[in-house]
Amino acid sequence: MNDQKISQLWHHLHWLSVLAQQGSYTAAAARLGVSKAAMSQRIAELERAARVPLVQRTTRSVRLTEAGQRLVDDTRASFEQIAHSFAQVRDLAGVPSGLLRVTAPVAFARQQLAPHLADFLRQYPEVRIELDMADRLSSLATEGFDLAIRHTARPPDTHVAWTLCSTHSVLVASKSYLRRAGTPQRPSDLQAHNCLHYLRAQDAPTWTLARVKPKIKAHDERITVPVTGQLAANNSEALREAALTGLGIALLPDFSAQAALQQGKLVQVLPGWKLVDAFAQQIYAIRPYSPHVPRAVAAFVDYLRQVLATGFAG
Repeated sequence: MNDQKISQLWHHLHWLSVLAQQGSYTAAAARLGVSKAAMSQRIAELERAARVPLVQRTTRSVRLTEAGQRLVDDTRASFEQIAHSFAQVRDLAGVPSGLLRVTAPVAFARQQLAPHLADFLRQYPEVRIELDMADRLSSLATEGFDLAIRHTARPPDTHVAWTLCSTHSVLVASKSYLRRAGTPQRPSDLQAHNCLHYLRAQDAPTWTLARVKPKIKAHDERITVPVTGQLAANNSEALREAALTGLGIALLPDFSAQAALQQGKLVQVLPGWKLVDAFAQQIYAIRPYSPHVPRAVAAFVDYLRQVLATGFAG
């Protein structure tokens, strides 16, 4: 195949690599900002030029043939280098610009991230944001994300992590529930309450609490309490909504409880005690290591560090 013919297929090869990443024609077309029909046509043209099938189609997804995967593997580094070099050149303009793809957990994104996006985008009109709200841990490199917001105890060593703010866990309930069921005075009292807990792998859920100001500083008084309740969920918003209706006492990250506490719709339970090992205590912005950080990424991280600096005290 001559050079002219190969040069005409660069777009096709790039679209094939995006299809491999996204796993479906619909998702790949959306990622590229083209129609599904155009996507299908480009891949068909590439297969005719290659003279072998490159994609195996099913009703719900696609996967590459051996030949298609080899093409993607052999050209991936070249496309990544082109994207990297172009991003560096654009940054020479000195103005944050371009597409910023961000992934963040659902509850945090809805409550604490999304409300700040409009102000950031007004400050940087040449930046566009695609926000993926998902609790699954996405692979930043393979799925094309520029930045991930993570509520974690330890960011991966292979990534660069910026601390955005501290966070902590709280026990909360509605005033109506506490009037009806009584207010716990000590951690052991929780065993008599309807405890709304985060869904985890263990069979018997427990909450561990430590005194905020132990009488003897050298001895951190901790109590682990087995809890039971009518609702367990893997989403803090679901637990918060149940607590708001008066169902029971919920263990929440403070960013989920903040607004309801400020409005007096929920009150903190056992304020003299702190939760231990319930949720991570830091919010991070994370990206794979690279020697060059795009200006849009740096600007967004700086902005988040400013607006989240004080944390989520109720």
